[in-house]
Amino acid sequence: MTATGTPPSEAAGRTPLLAVHEAAGAQLIDFAGWAMPVRYGSDLAEHQAVRERAGLFDLSHMAEIRVRGAEAAAFLDHALAGRLSAIELWQAKYSLLLAEQGGIVDDVIVYRTAGTGTGASEFLVVANASNRTAVLDALAARVAGFDATIADETDDTALVAVQGPAAAAIVGAIGLESEPIEQLRYYRSLPAVFEGEDVLLARTGYTGEDGFELYIAAHAAEDLWRALVLAGEAHGLALCGLAARDTLRLEAGMPLYGHELSLDTLPAQVGLGRVVALKTKGDFVGRSAVEAGPAADAPVLVGLTAEGRRAPRAGYPVLDGDRVVGTVTSGALSPTLGHPIAMALVEPGSATSDSLSVDVRGTRLPAAATDLPFYTREARS
Repeated sequence: MTATGTPPSEAAGRTPLLAVHEAAGAQLIDFAGWAMPVRYGSDLAEHQAVRERAGLFDLSHMAEIRVRGAEAAAFLDHALAGRLSAIELWQAKYSLLLAEQGGIVDDVIVYRTAGTGTGASEFLVVANASNRTAVLDALAARVAGFDATIADETDDTALVAVQGPAAAAIVGAIGLESEPIEQLRYYRSLPAVFEGEDVLLARTGYTGEDGFELYIAAHAAEDLWRALVLAGEAHGLALCGLAARDTLRLEAGMPLYGHELSLDTLPAQVGLGRVVALKTKGDFVGRSAVEAGPAADAPVLVGLTAEGRRAPRAGYPVLDGDRVVGTVTSGALSPTLGHPIAMALVEPGSATSDSLSVDVRGTRLPAAATDLPFYTREARS
């Protein structure tokens, strides 16, 4: 995504919180076919609020797909690259939906909401908004022969996220009926109730900070949002748009579909080989291609850092000496670190080169290859 974008059309999808965003003065853009807030005021202020206090995001454009049945776990083991049958009740797992050729159809988060092991189970698969149809079509094609059902619950579900050091204090103050959230571990979830409405409360996020994502029925979204805003007043909570979300995830080295991930990239090229369960489960879609691996000259993902204030942007060429060796996939002037950062796909031989630069509108910007992520909250503390 970008920090600009075009205004939403009349045909753009509307989240249940659109009226709230308009009342708050948000700048709306068309993102993946949805009218979404890109910012409420200052990108920098929203970014800093998440790093220092807390930020509130509407993520209701994300796709929620329910998978149920006696063979739901076995089906997801076949359909996805991870071993989903191994996750515990209320555990979350990051996984990949691969094409037969090994490219990435989408990256997803899967929550187990009922059952254990390989028996009758229920899962919630959360996909990117831009890939809703592609994921649904792929799952529908792969479920044949399994005793499992797939239901698209996107339009009936709202998703909001509270991210930042004060997230637990804010979520803990809205009157949720649940087990103590302080005991909830990272990438775990629990069932909760808010004003009579069921909530899936997950300790997950896409910012590099501690935080929570709350799934609730669409008709209850505004009440939940207002409760979080009220609880957040004492903690400096900021309403945050997609621009801040993008710079936050970039600092945390988190890939974005359509930038770092695509049908043209295999998991190993972008540092996600560990997500693929080659050793712990049998056949799955894309296994043969993953085992064969990418071509020897296939580009690999690297982090880049630079000096000054000019930021590399997606699409800018990366050079090794005088030769173009790759392309920036995401880049920004890091609000937290104060210097330019980027992720790029480059030729394997240039991944550790000390003579890299980025062509920033005709000017060579020297860049150093660096490990991802650029920022961790552990390093900050």
